[in-house]
Amino acid sequence: MPGRNALIAIAVVVLFGLVVLAWQTGAMDGARPEPTSAATPARPARASSDDGQHHAVLLMYHRFGEDRYPATSIRVEQFEAHIAYLQEHGFNVLPLPQIIDHFERGEPLPPRTVGITVDDAYRSALEVARPLLEAADMPWTLFVTTDQPDRRLGDFMSWDDIRDLDADPLVTIGHHSGAHHHMPDHDAATNRHDTARASARFEAELGYVPDLYAYPFGEYSDAVLEVIRSFDFRAAFGQHSGVAHVDEARFELPRFAMNENWGRMDRFEERIHTKPLPVRDIAPSDSLVVRNNPPRFAFTLDDPAVNAGQVGCFPSGGIEASIERDGRRLTVVPQSAFPPGRARINCTAPYEDGTFRWFGRQFVVREQTRGGHTPRSDPGAGVPESP
Repeated sequence: MPGRNALIAIAVVVLFGLVVLAWQTGAMDGARPEPTSAATPARPARASSDDGQHHAVLLMYHRFGEDRYPATSIRVEQFEAHIAYLQEHGFNVLPLPQIIDHFERGEPLPPRTVGITVDDAYRSALEVARPLLEAADMPWTLFVTTDQPDRRLGDFMSWDDIRDLDADPLVTIGHHSGAHHHMPDHDAATNRHDTARASARFEAELGYVPDLYAYPFGEYSDAVLEVIRSFDFRAAFGQHSGVAHVDEARFELPRFAMNENWGRMDRFEERIHTKPLPVRDIAPSDSLVVRNNPPRFAFTLDDPAVNAGQVGCFPSGGIEASIERDGRRLTVVPQSAFPPGRARINCTAPYEDGTFRWFGRQFVVREQTRGGHTPRSDPGAGVPESP
């Protein structure tokens, strides 16, 4: 029979082996964290999906009751119907900064979370939308382009109006550039100067610089993203369709555009119930299309619950497209080139409750000329395109 010292030695060896095995299998204090790099920041830890949702449907409006501009305006009765639907069906309309707080911390949001945003500070947002949202006790974010109140244009709010809204606890003021130009058409120095100039105007008029940004026309490129990330913004928003979620790039958050056509109740109900379609490894990463038109648009489905065979993708303008499937890697191949301007590819998949998952991408297509590209005029207001 082995002596006491031998038994102790054997016990120590066995215990050490068990500890090593537990560490390898992740049995001690949860699984080992995956290695991360500076290029790929770690995702925030989050609670179980049973404790809440990690996404929000963000709505984007421009004008209200301005029937001369149906591309950017929504009828008053339509907007009233939107508000009533949100109230009657248990949606939680939260301030946009609070939604970003949850994303940053990886904390679940209440079920059916919605954020309401308004771009460009038209007076109809103050005179029509504000009383309706105030009566419903619904928070909203107004993205302001600083050159508009500086020029005192009749269709837009003044700085006094904006200060009045800034004092309203239901309203968040957001940054929407200075000149409201097509940012991908300008170099980094011009975009950086415009953003800094607008920030200085916010500081002078409001006493602070808003930390949420919305791209003019919803347009951005890799070069534009680099400029906006260099400022102290927490998040930035486009005009591409989709559902914002915790794992999405924080400076490329989608919003569903609403106007007279896309604000019809059947479309509104479909979009307000939409779930995210999470993807990763998007290629090309740059949404600026200069030479390879149409782009071969590829991504990997990031949710194992999504059946790759049920995903459908639809380019804008009625362009047909095929989908090449390699396991969970999908490549969308439009059958003809996009025209110059803005273009989109929207991908959807059915969800178990009869609604849809949605992922959208907006492209900025430059028209090639011998001298480079054809610049576009700036009408001074973002015109959303079909989601």
